Amino acid sequence: MADRKQQPARKGRTRSKPMTDNGSQSNQEKAASAGAGKGSHANPIVADETYGGLREADRVVMRHQIALNLESFRAAPEDFQPRRAGGFAPLQGSSTPFLSVIVPNYNGRRFLPVLMAALARQEFGDFEAIVVDDASSDDSVAWLEANYPAVRVIVNRHNKGFVASCNLAAAAARGRVLAFLNNDTEPEPGWTQALALAVCSHPEAAIFAGKLLLFDRRDVIHSAGDELGVDGVPRNRGVWQRDTGQYDGDPQVFGGCGGAVAYRRDVWETLGGFDEAFWMYLEDADFAFRAQLLGWEARFVPQARVYHHLSATGGGTLASYYVGRNTIWMIVKNMPRRLLVRNLLQIAVGQLRIAWDALRHWRGEAARARLRGQMAGLLGIGTALAQRRVIQPRRVRDDRLLAERLSR
Repeated sequence: MADRKQQPARKGRTRSKPMTDNGSQSNQEKAASAGAGKGSHANPIVADETYGGLREADRVVMRHQIALNLESFRAAPEDFQPRRAGGFAPLQGSSTPFLSVIVPNYNGRRFLPVLMAALARQEFGDFEAIVVDDASSDDSVAWLEANYPAVRVIVNRHNKGFVASCNLAAAAARGRVLAFLNNDTEPEPGWTQALALAVCSHPEAAIFAGKLLLFDRRDVIHSAGDELGVDGVPRNRGVWQRDTGQYDGDPQVFGGCGGAVAYRRDVWETLGGFDEAFWMYLEDADFAFRAQLLGWEARFVPQARVYHHLSATGGGTLASYYVGRNTIWMIVKNMPRRLLVRNLLQIAVGQLRIAWDALRHWRGEAARARLRGQMAGLLGIGTALAQRRVIQPRRVRDDRLLAERLSR
């Protein structure tokens, strides 16, 4: 059969390369290929296999691109030095630890040796340690980098506050569970193991409170989990009592003291972490209240024992101010309407009792700070009410069940 004659391509269409009946190139393509090798001025592009295999429309586009590149081409100067190829260390795999132990630090260098040595002795080692330093003026960061290079250190250039530092470290953490420790604590070797076992054994719980004992009187309880009174005031369960195991058989609590507590990461992220408006103090009680509203449980883990220097890096006027302010905000944000009405008298009496006690000790700086805190809490109710409008429609737990969690 004779070769087909090539018809002119219609406008707007492209045609495949013309072929003969036996699949060979057309005479036109052969001529083009033959002409490519003649003379010193022949265009080598025409003979290129890739170019020759393109459709006509694509060859036109390619010729235009070549022309544009030639027009913008500039020869390199004689003194041009190519950039040296950079070398990079091989990428390291990153595993997900079970626990992320987060230690907020502000000028706590004197406590870090005891804490870091205690973490190094943990029997359950599937955890990472993160220290978030809130712009300390001592040598906390330098000491950690020199002595514990495996510890992840986050350094704030400016003081962001305790709560914001915790949130920052939690966002950088890789663990499935977030465990918080004060920098002035010493956990026993079984602390991480006890928390891990509790997390695996109680899927209904989101908060796991360790047993906090005084550092210098190790048989005295600082907290066996947190309680919340009907007056809206948080309390450390068993505070100042001698530890005889009296709370070890009662694992249900309202929340956990932030000095030694663990949270499920998914619940942490659902609730948005700690409320940074609190700055410091009662952020843990506020988080526990919001978790309770969503139907989560909190459990006391008596085997997770931690020794604590009481108010070594806080307390005093700071604690008085922020506790006074944040208590009011926590109640306004979280207390359901029915319980708020039912307990309004106890709430009002509780706040008046605190104010009266501060007035009786007016000469004390901490007492005046408590009154300033209560005033700031009242002035900031507008913000708390705005948060309440977000929190209350999401609550799951029945008011009756929540009322059973409140202590009298």
